[in-house]
Amino acid sequence: MLKALFSSNTRVKLLITFLSSPGEEFFIRELTRKLNEQINSIRRELNNLKKIGLLKSRSKNRKKYYFVNEDFLILEDLRSMISKCTDPKKELIKKMQKLGDLSLVLFSGCFMQKKDKSLDLLIIGDLKKEDLTDFIKEELKEYKDVKYGILSKDDFLYRLKLNDKFIIDMLKDPDNILGLNKLKGQLEKHLGS
Repeated sequence: MLKALFSSNTRVKLLITFLSSPGEEFFIRELTRKLNEQINSIRRELNNLKKIGLLKSRSKNRKKYYFVNEDFLILEDLRSMISKCTDPKKELIKKMQKLGDLSLVLFSGCFMQKKDKSLDLLIIGDLKKEDLTDFIKEELKEYKDVKYGILSKDDFLYRLKLNDKFIIDMLKDPDNILGLNKLKGQLEKHLGS
């Protein structure tokens, strides 16, 4: 089974796509565009993953959709491996940066663990609230509850200078993740780390 799981680059891309997108279904042409792979390679690897039982398929609107078999024997182990070997924050941050000029993004909550829980975001930068709301609906729809706060860079630095308890607590909490930090020098100056 392990040899069948990890023997090709296309298969690894498919594993990452399916295992980091719980509940989603994909059709072949969608995957070829998303993963930038040849259709025959995608088709072959989907069949291999279906053969070992990781994926199932169904036809809808004259398209064949593939999805994860939630009863697969080592599904949670694979999800854990994918989560540890990939950094989903990087891709998310890259997409988020298209929304505006971001200086800092802090994730709080259960990022990339159980997706039925809540996620809090602190975003420092210049972006429109409406754009972020749309982004969250599209990119973070797996989370039950997403809360966010947006501060301008100047407002954030002012609050940091005043030792704002909320800001300091968020930054010092070891469970929070700095996904983007273009303010490293200013943070070190105020936090002493």
